[in-house]
Formats: sequence, structure tokens, C-alpha cells
Amino acid sequence: MNTEELGACLDNVRKTSPLVHCITNYVTVNDCANAVLAIGASPIMSDEPDDVEDITSICNGLDLNIGTLNRRSIEGMNHAAAKAASLGHAIVLDPVGAGASKLRTETAQQLLDTYHPQLVRGNMSEIRTLGGASSSTRGVDASAADVATGENLAEAAAFVKSLAVAWKCTVAVTGAIDIVSDGMRTCAIRNGVSMMGRITGTGCMLSAIAPAFLVAHDDALEAAVAAVAAMGLAGQIAGGRMGELDGNGSFRTYLLDALYNMTGEKLAAGALVQKVA
Repeated sequence: MNTEELGACLDNVRKTSPLVHCITNYVTVNDCANAVLAIGASPIMSDEPDDVEDITSICNGLDLNIGTLNRRSIEGMNHAAAKAASLGHAIVLDPVGAGASKLRTETAQQLLDTYHPQLVRGNMSEIRTLGGASSSTRGVDASAADVATGENLAEAAAFVKSLAVAWKCTVAVTGAIDIVSDGMRTCAIRNGVSMMGRITGTGCMLSAIAPAFLVAHDDALEAAVAAVAAMGLAGQIAGGRMGELDGNGSFRTYLLDALYNMTGEKLAAGALVQKVA
């Protein structure tokens, strides 16, 4: 994939400043809003069922994150998704913790089957659960047995590709090696650092910024790869700033700084993208 196109995706986000409606979990909601602002887009956070239809009507994209489910937020997600789908808005589904509980799994499946999101993003355990494959989830984290590695990359990529075909959307599986497929093209992205797993919310932040990339660029695969690579590259930049006395709190701040200072040129130069199928 031409990394210059990925840089153009980010530049387009900054030029157009899409408005993104985020129904996300309350553990990470503040970081998600700041991440959307950092890339040049604008966030609105609302899960109230009586509010979400009006909110999503004035937005360009919708992030559905099931991280802290409750009956009100499920109702809000359904109202917002129905309105977004009727308007042709970009919808991203983040099935946080699918497989950890019946409620999470069934809610994620219902949102996927009913509203046909343009992008489904999760870790491999969550995606395997939605795909009907066996997985061994560790709550909201991927099991080590499900992680894509250099040794099983071809097999993992083929699985992600098959789900993209079945779901008729783009699927992004994030981990040590990220895999993104639209059913025709499949890419592996090798940006990122392990420290990203030591703060809560890097996946949630990625799902929050992804609708802005989808809105600003007409190729969903390229938009998704750009969002994934941008977050991973920001992690690398943040990791490079860490000093002897810095910890995960500093890393969190450096990560947002890196997103804020990311340019299309930097993304094009630093994206580590490999076509795998």
C-alpha cells in the first residue's frame, strides 16, 4: 500500500474536521474525546436514548464501543446506529470484551447484524468470538493464544479476510501485529510498542478516531489502515520520549501529544504496512 495515501487520509481529517459521535465506555471517554481532538476532528459524547438521534444526525460518523455496557447505553446505541445507518454515516463497532459475558457477546452480535458497520475493530479474541471461532478471552484483553505473530500471520490474515467477506465490511484486528482487511486486500501493520498495553484505552481511542478517517477518505481500507498506523506510530513516538522517571501516566500524555503533532508527512514516512493477501 502506498503510504502517501495514508498520510493524505490524516491530512484530509485535519482539513475537514469531521464531527464524530462517540458512544464509548466511561473508563476511557475523556481520552477518546481528546484523541479525536488531537487528530483535528471534533467529538460529541452522548449515550442518552432521548438525545442520541439528534446528536448523530448532526455528526458525520459514529463510534459504538461496548466497553461499559448497561441497558440505557445499549438502547442509546441502537437508536444512534439506526439513525446513522439511515443517513449513510460511517459506523465503527468496537466489541470490547465480546466473549467475556453473554450480554457483551449478544449485544456486539446484534449491532453487527442489524446496522452493518463500515468497520469492526477489536482484538483477536473479540473478533474470533464474533466470527464464531473458539477464543480464550482475558476479560477485555486478548488471550496470548489468539495473538497474531510472525509465525501465524498468514493464517490470522486469512481468518480476518474471511470475516471481512462474511460481514461485508472492513475488519481491523489490533495487537502486536495489526491486521486490516476489506475482504479483497489485507494488510499487516507493525507500528506500536508494548507500553500501549500498560495504559487503558488505546484501543478505545483508535475506535474513536477511526470514524473521522472513514469520513475523510473514500477508501475504507486505506482509512482504517491510516488510523491504525497513526495510533501505533504515536505510540512509538511516545515511547521514544520516556525517561527514567516516566511511567504509564507520562506515556498517556506523550501519546496524545504525538497524535496532536502527527502530520500526513510523518505518517507516510513512519507507517510500517505490509500487504499480506
